[in-house]
Amino acid sequence: MSKIMSTFGELTFNQKAMREKLSQSVYDKMIATIEHGEPLDQSIASEVAHAMKEWAMQSGATHFTHWFQPQRGGTAEKHDAFICYDENLQLIERFNAANLIQSEPDASSFPSGGMRSTFEARGYTAWDPSSYAFLREGEKTKTLVIPSVFLSWTGHVLDLKTPLLRSLKALNKEAVHLQKILGNRFAKRMRVFMGPEQEYFLFPESILEKRPDLQICNRTLFGAPPARGQQMSDHYFGAISDKVFAFMEDLDLQLYRRGIPSKTRHNEVAPNQFELAPLYEEANVASDHNLQTMDLIRRVAKRHGLVAILHEKPIAGINGSGKHLNWSIADNTGANYLEPSRSPLKNISFLMTIGALLLGLDKYGPLLRAAVADAGNDHRLGAHEAPPAIMSVYLGTHLTQILDSIEGIGSVTDEKLASISLNVQKLPLISKDISDRNRTSPIAFTGNKIELRAVGSNQNCAEAATIFNLMMAHGYNEISRQLRGKKSNIKEQAIEVLKGILKKTKRVRFEGNSYSQNWLDEAAKLGLKAAKNTPAAISFYEEKASIELHKKFDILTRDELVSKTDIKREEYVNRCKIEFKTGVKISETLILPAISKTLHELTSSFLQLKELGLQNQELGQDIKYLNNIYSEVRCASEEMRNFLKKYHAEEDMHVYASACAEGGLELLEKLRYSVDKAEKRVAEDQWPLTKYQDLLSFV
Repeated sequence: MSKIMSTFGELTFNQKAMREKLSQSVYDKMIATIEHGEPLDQSIASEVAHAMKEWAMQSGATHFTHWFQPQRGGTAEKHDAFICYDENLQLIERFNAANLIQSEPDASSFPSGGMRSTFEARGYTAWDPSSYAFLREGEKTKTLVIPSVFLSWTGHVLDLKTPLLRSLKALNKEAVHLQKILGNRFAKRMRVFMGPEQEYFLFPESILEKRPDLQICNRTLFGAPPARGQQMSDHYFGAISDKVFAFMEDLDLQLYRRGIPSKTRHNEVAPNQFELAPLYEEANVASDHNLQTMDLIRRVAKRHGLVAILHEKPIAGINGSGKHLNWSIADNTGANYLEPSRSPLKNISFLMTIGALLLGLDKYGPLLRAAVADAGNDHRLGAHEAPPAIMSVYLGTHLTQILDSIEGIGSVTDEKLASISLNVQKLPLISKDISDRNRTSPIAFTGNKIELRAVGSNQNCAEAATIFNLMMAHGYNEISRQLRGKKSNIKEQAIEVLKGILKKTKRVRFEGNSYSQNWLDEAAKLGLKAAKNTPAAISFYEEKASIELHKKFDILTRDELVSKTDIKREEYVNRCKIEFKTGVKISETLILPAISKTLHELTSSFLQLKELGLQNQELGQDIKYLNNIYSEVRCASEEMRNFLKKYHAEEDMHVYASACAEGGLELLEKLRYSVDKAEKRVAEDQWPLTKYQDLLSFV
């Protein structure tokens, strides 16, 4: 057996472990919940809890934790030991159904967006049985980690996993309903699959000692362009260095042990940038696995003397990092509804899925933009290395021709369908290479899946997946509504509906260069919204259309959406404030002293030459130039300080966030410009920050 297969999933309470530890009847009920989405039979919880505890303790576990995904980002956990008292006050090890199903972490310090007072602290985590529990290893012991949702005492949603699970339920209902209308008697359940590609940067720990901005903000606030960046294009898919290869080997091993199917690893475009891509899994599991992957990337890097940075733009002037989210939908028979076949019925399912995508994107594109908005992703979205902020879809030449042919025919009959030049009734398999790849589009059909390229590398992809699922649910629902009551020739009627959809949603289909100014101008004329920053984007969550969508599919209430937006604004403000304060401190405590020291040495040299009767006009000009830069840095830093003072007492996060986006970041950029000028003139041995060239020379 290969090394991969011998270790794969050894740290997870997967089907193999369940089969060994559970009775057959309990095992069957657990699999029915995991594989078929059936409600958990509460009567089996005690046996599952006992088996899970025995398995975990045999592997060296001493504690357990409910692992959840708060809206602040990242994950959260509170560890409890298995120990408790028995009726005789003797210490024993116990883990029962109540421990497994629910826990009560203090929720007072998690952001609530104004839904609760700070003294209303009670919050609950609840076990999600559809995602395998796993073991986290410490130096001496292990902890049983139980994937969970997180709710307040009043039942309000406090996490990102609950909306994802609800969106999957809604999508399943709408997709199955449409299949019944289309005459498909075999589709009983829909499964959404995702494969989040993960990009990241690696830097040596030693180099970061002189980059407080990278340590505190996860991105560099200052740094003059290096002589050699990525212009040679020699890092992309280049030979992996020994040090990075050792890290990747270790990382893959740890991922396999957690049951995470890491498939691809390679050098990315920018120096020090790398990518990991997994095999596709069901959406909820894929999302959980991506969060574990990000955590393991950081942990394994530290073991190798490295620091992993997942920020979207750690180094200015070179490519940032994203997380391409590959999405597909299939039914219980295994039919992928984004992969056409020779079966007319399945082709109808494919075309209706494309129609659902177009309907959802046309109406809720701005909401998808909101789902990928944060302070880090603002540095990447809209640049010539990542998708623009306008949500459009690229379908490729082949599929576009098919859709144009459908739209162009008159009344629909089997005969006319068969006469379409590209043969819609018997669509050829659309391979991944049927058309060129358009890397400028934020959403692209890539053969048998949809690729959402706007997700940030440091983000929880559950948020974007939730909105994408809701867009698709809306599209399926609208198609079902238009087909309701039509009994005969349902396939022909479905094509008629599709014709209307294609005409209505043409504005969100774009095959050209999405970076071009022509497209930006045309998109504005078409009414496609392009939020330029996070404060503008997240306001879409509070719009009427968003509230109605979430209410229709029972995802989030209006209060929860308002709360979510408030949380996002506050997070944005806090990230900006950290960067502004860090920029001021670095400039005043490191940069200005470095300039001053250089000025002192140059002035001393100038005076010594003067005493000797020698004149050095160039040296005098250098002193004057550096003196001016010193004044620029000091003035820019003072402006940044004044901005922070001005908004220090501002309680309206909408006002504060807008001020940060529209004024604060400009001031920080102004400060950066002056500091970067200083870097080019201050003596090499006196510059206090690790320079870009040294940061990027690691690989």
